[in-house]
Amino acid sequence: MRAATLTEFGSPLTVHDVPDPETGSGEVLVEVLATSVPPYAADVFSGERRYPLEPPVVPGVGGIGRIARVGPDATKLRVGDLVWCDSTVRARDDALTPDITLQGWSSRGPGGAQLARYLHDGSFAELMRVPTENVYRLPARAALDPAQWSSLAVYTIVYGGLLAGGLEAGETILISGATGNLGSSAVAVALAMGAGHVVAPGRNRAVLDLLADRFGPRVSPVELSGHDDTDRAAMSAASDGPIDIVLDLLPPQAPSAITQMAAMTVREYGRVVLMGGVGMLGGADLALPYPWIMRNSLTIRGQWMYPRTANVGMIRLIASGALDLTAEHLTRFDLDQVNDAVTHAATHGGPFDRTVLTPSV
Repeated sequence: MRAATLTEFGSPLTVHDVPDPETGSGEVLVEVLATSVPPYAADVFSGERRYPLEPPVVPGVGGIGRIARVGPDATKLRVGDLVWCDSTVRARDDALTPDITLQGWSSRGPGGAQLARYLHDGSFAELMRVPTENVYRLPARAALDPAQWSSLAVYTIVYGGLLAGGLEAGETILISGATGNLGSSAVAVALAMGAGHVVAPGRNRAVLDLLADRFGPRVSPVELSGHDDTDRAAMSAASDGPIDIVLDLLPPQAPSAITQMAAMTVREYGRVVLMGGVGMLGGADLALPYPWIMRNSLTIRGQWMYPRTANVGMIRLIASGALDLTAEHLTRFDLDQVNDAVTHAATHGGPFDRTVLTPSV
């Protein structure tokens, strides 16, 4: 098969012939039809993000494909099925706190790194070896445009954050980082889940207007001025009532003061979910006042990625039409154009703007 390999950090990906993956029990082989290229992929491949990838590696974070081979433990999957391949792989030998790797992308701790050395390669290839439990069948209509469904790589992440916050129909949520690639997706998913009101703060006026135009009066954009007291008051006023949940999705380069300011708009007994990258590249850590947390009976939770069940829930939201993918802008690249795709993604990371690699098309 052909694959794109990161041979060392700071070097372009190399497209070449490599041996087909060999699958064992508990694994399936998938022909990769489409995989999302994250806007920050260039930062990962340059080494700037300091991800624990170990070159040489075929990168890529999940994807859409057709099953080419199934193992003996598969009872419902069949060769030819169109599937979503979830990159969030959990070790099978600890049900309570399993080690986790993002196949072909990142990992958590020494155990995650060990798992990553076994499931080393991701979806920037014609074929990918995937654990059986990480493969999810898609509805028949997904075959009309598999590339469109590769946005699951983005939407399932933010869905995990909304599940962690226990978002209920009719509630008000503030999404910190709403003008980014993940944040704008969170706005869409929150509304699809029945949020009554979404407060969307950010500094990009054009993106805020786009969100308001696309989603209507259930979204209240707030243009941040950089003045903490003013911005916090503006976010609180935009909610037109108590804010039940704050979901933070700010990127690593964002200052922690913005996360703190957004978090402190939440109501008494409210919930704050932290999913962004604040502090990953240095800078001040997040500081929240102990008395404020205690006296307001707040729940503050970190969430990395999502539970396995989130894949099923996200697929259902899209299949039902509650979340519409047709308005997204997709730019497609074949495998030979992988470095062009990475460059393009870096400059096209705005709301609902997706860069898609199509290895086997």
